Amino acid sequence: MTEILSPVGVPGDTPTAERVVDHPAWPVLKDAVETIRPWQAKDGSIDLAAEGAPTADAVRAEVERAIAAVRELAPLLPHDAAYHEALVADLRRWADGGYGVPDFLDSLLAFQPAQARAHGLQHLVLFPMYTQNGNPDRNFEAVVLRMVWPDWLAELERTRYDNPLFCGIAFEDFTAGYDTNSAVLFPETIAVREAPARFTWGGIFCDREAARFRRVTEAAVETLGLEVPEDIREMLTDQERCQEAFVLWDMVHDRTHSHGDLPFDPFMIKQRQPFWMYGLEELRCDLTAFKEAVKLEAEGYSQARDVQFAVIFDRMFRFPVTGDRVRNYDGLGGQLLFAYLHKHDVVRWTDNTLHIDWERAPKVTNELCGEIEKLYRDGIDRPKLVHWFAAYDLVSTYLAPHPGSVWAKGPDALDLDQPPRKLVDDVLPDEFPLSMFYEALAKKLRSVIASTKGITAHSDTLAAA
Repeated sequence: MTEILSPVGVPGDTPTAERVVDHPAWPVLKDAVETIRPWQAKDGSIDLAAEGAPTADAVRAEVERAIAAVRELAPLLPHDAAYHEALVADLRRWADGGYGVPDFLDSLLAFQPAQARAHGLQHLVLFPMYTQNGNPDRNFEAVVLRMVWPDWLAELERTRYDNPLFCGIAFEDFTAGYDTNSAVLFPETIAVREAPARFTWGGIFCDREAARFRRVTEAAVETLGLEVPEDIREMLTDQERCQEAFVLWDMVHDRTHSHGDLPFDPFMIKQRQPFWMYGLEELRCDLTAFKEAVKLEAEGYSQARDVQFAVIFDRMFRFPVTGDRVRNYDGLGGQLLFAYLHKHDVVRWTDNTLHIDWERAPKVTNELCGEIEKLYRDGIDRPKLVHWFAAYDLVSTYLAPHPGSVWAKGPDALDLDQPPRKLVDDVLPDEFPLSMFYEALAKKLRSVIASTKGITAHSDTLAAA
């Protein structure tokens, strides 16, 4: 069940005083979008000749209802005036063209949230789009969100972690595609006739990440009998505090994709690689955020200590047991972090109780970051396939490969006459299966993780859950 609550940590005198979701036009817009969505095919089009299809007049009526609602809401959001005008034009062009594959490039180019990152600033977003870890189809989605951009974060971005495209955001309300596990709003998910020359923004819903983290971590701590420092127990009851930790983590993680010794396209766009390469890249970015958080904590940033615990707990407790086991690269990163800490005696599972050496955890976690950074630096001088095997060796040092793996047998077991991208076919869907520890934990946390679908909750609701 979706939990929609008031924004957390947003002052009353924000740039947009009236909440969009309180305006009577918002439920009208939401209902119009929800009416259109089931009529759409995977590519966003509507086949009016299909059996059971709506009439053209019925679709036009809903499009006009959506347009009227957007026009009513637009005065609340003068900073998005150009976008809303382009949005109305794109909706009308889609309708006039007979509801084919939608093309919302013009409105996408007009939407520029990163140009005015003000804490609490609202945006009303409507696009045909898929939602990552949510709806894979390019259906219409309407979302009302607020920027999460406190002064301390803005100053860090300006002086140390330049990331001009990053937007920390929080949900106000949304349509069905976000009543899922999706926690991002990315321009590349939107239906357009051609990709823009460059993307100019990317949003991550830190409120959903924080709420999900709190619920799963609390359950894992109880299940594993883990003793945590008192200030971290307090953190787990405080949604705003966790939200600030996640927006800092996300900002540093996001910029890390294009920083460091990178032997390949940092986002691996249009590259076909074994999924452990994606897992190492995501973990590298997380551990870089962890390493920076250690520095920031020494400088007095309270949010930085929270980031360290968020990275360790979310990576070790939620990521490995969330989603299926088909090329689960985020899960792999969590498994690797746990195994590395376990083999270095920072984590112990003894007498059915988990113990963590909190004093040594930062140092050893940074050592894993160093191993991945060395892998990357050395990879600059290696052929692609040699780099992939070096990465496999790093992962398999700490995680046991599937006994039926061809890659685990080494280069001699593969047909090296094929190009590297073809050898990806020899990677098993679950190349590094869960350990017995994680198999047991997955069963214990299954219902808790399922309960976080669509969550955007503040601390009171979570504490009562």
